[in-house]
Amino acid sequence: MRKILLPALVIITASLLLIRLFYLQIIDDSFKLQSENNAIKINYTYPERGYIYDRNGKLLVANQPSYDIMVVPHDLKNIDTLQLCKLLNITKEDFIKKIAKANIYSPRLPSVFLSQLNKMEYAAFQEKLRRFEGFYIQKRSLRDYQVNYAANVFGFITQANEAIINKNPYYKGGDLLGKQGVEEEYEEILRGQKGVKYILRDKFNREIGSYKEGKFDTLAKQGKDITLTIDAELQKYGEELMVNKRGGIVAIDPKTGEILALVTAPSYDPSTLVGRQRSKNYTKLYRDSIAKPLYDRGLLAQYPPGSPFKILTGLIALQEGVISDSTSFNCRHGFSYARGRFMKCHCSGGAVQLHRAIYQSCNTYFSNSYIKTVNKYKDRSYGVDVWAKHLKSFGLGEFMGYDLPTGRKGNIPTGKTYDKAYAGWKWDGKTILSNAIGQGEVLMTPIQLANFMATIANRGYYYTPHIVKKIEGNIINKHFRTKHTTSIDRKYFDPIVEGMNAVYGRGGTAGGLGAVGIEMCGKTGTAENFAVINGRRTKLQDHSIFVAFAPKDNPKIAIAVFVENGYWGARWAGPITTLMIEKYINKKITRIDFEKRMLNGSLKSQYDKLLPQKQQDSIFFKRDSIEFAKKKLDSIAKQKKAIIKKDSTKAI
Repeated sequence: MRKILLPALVIITASLLLIRLFYLQIIDDSFKLQSENNAIKINYTYPERGYIYDRNGKLLVANQPSYDIMVVPHDLKNIDTLQLCKLLNITKEDFIKKIAKANIYSPRLPSVFLSQLNKMEYAAFQEKLRRFEGFYIQKRSLRDYQVNYAANVFGFITQANEAIINKNPYYKGGDLLGKQGVEEEYEEILRGQKGVKYILRDKFNREIGSYKEGKFDTLAKQGKDITLTIDAELQKYGEELMVNKRGGIVAIDPKTGEILALVTAPSYDPSTLVGRQRSKNYTKLYRDSIAKPLYDRGLLAQYPPGSPFKILTGLIALQEGVISDSTSFNCRHGFSYARGRFMKCHCSGGAVQLHRAIYQSCNTYFSNSYIKTVNKYKDRSYGVDVWAKHLKSFGLGEFMGYDLPTGRKGNIPTGKTYDKAYAGWKWDGKTILSNAIGQGEVLMTPIQLANFMATIANRGYYYTPHIVKKIEGNIINKHFRTKHTTSIDRKYFDPIVEGMNAVYGRGGTAGGLGAVGIEMCGKTGTAENFAVINGRRTKLQDHSIFVAFAPKDNPKIAIAVFVENGYWGARWAGPITTLMIEKYINKKITRIDFEKRMLNGSLKSQYDKLLPQKQQDSIFFKRDSIEFAKKKLDSIAKQKKAIIKKDSTKAI
């Protein structure tokens, strides 16, 4: 048996090797194609990216032709460098750097020498292209923005870097891809599929026809069009209202989870990141570390939610059975919760029940409700865990799963948080009381605030927020059609909604902020704001917050507005909320008084306080120097008048 086994193994192994060699050399031409790459020129055909529309069919993003000058360093021969530089309006130093960079990438493979030429630049170079062997023109398409807003929603197009090329074999040097926003999230759908054509060359580098009669050639497939959930007019209006302010606006359709507006301020015109000036403009935006126009505050900024969080405090207390809608707490214009510790309150005081606690934003009521919730359990750490579990059922403290590439979880502390912080100390609900009113360790993003409003509007459920409504030829991910139900019973939402409706009534914190014909439910918010300036933790002007939904009984929009350094909720965020709701539901504005004040208002003086001391000093120095110059001119003028008067006296 052994005598037969060994020869059999040898024969079988040899046969397998021969079969494999036959397949590779005779049947499969792919390796032959690779081995002949020195004699084969590869031409790529780039398709147009898919168009982007708003929810009403308005075209937002289209395409325009663009031309890249490509170079193969190995093929460069007898180049008139000076003439080329003059033609392309670049320096000789730029030429040397670009060629060196191309050589590093590959001497035999094409690299982008100069990107994104317009039609005029292309025509001028095309006419003299034959003089510059080793160069050729690659046609591409760039984005053509039909609007000057929603830059954070779209994202932008940039060249694939080496890391991306090494990671994804689809991309080659000079290829374009989406970065940030919808362009990045839906890159594979929007980009389409580039076509490839293999051309055979002779020993003199002349093209002699298609390789293998075009057997390996492929046609380009155009990218698919995308329809966003965004209402273009609402998005535009929101960005106009946030000029000279910082913060975010997020509006959601509660019935579907569709994002109606995603505003970040400050923003920029998306067309500035198109063309030959793209890199220069991007660098300018990127280096603005104060205003941060590239930073999407609606998705990334984590703020203390302030008083809107009291709604959740009340709901959890109702669910845990520690209060009812008739429970009353006595407010003495504040709440004393420890020796020497007093939390002020701005309600009218006296015996306060849930309804008035909401529309007057009573700190005392919700402080007591929170303490009772945590202290309900003998193990206070477990009590915090129960509270945190309820909050997480609203999608808080976790990534929300929306179809955009950036986001933050916010923060919902657990019992472990305080066991660690107060290790060796006895603590309870009073120790961590700030959580009751949305301060403390609680952090939320504006989109989480808006989604929690949508959940209240729906009386206990929500759909994952999403930005894409329809994809050409594709079905939207079922994840966005799945209902998420909270741990709070439906019956407890009704008294909360009634209290939020009363916020707009007489005595409410948003009294006078309503709009005719729209029954709104909302909640004002003010969050403390600290920043490190010149190495010191400094108390700055509070943030202005407002959350709302409308109409009350058939909600069409849920919204969160956050204005940094905006004083209190009803001052800036409240009027902006009213205007956004009016704009979406009625398609017109009746609160002209609000509109005028919000469009023309500015918080620049508050943001100047965040500048480094040297910059502040320079600003004040300029102001002082101007004043000094004015005083000097006034004194000179007075001296001249005195001389004239003296001279005239002499003449008499």
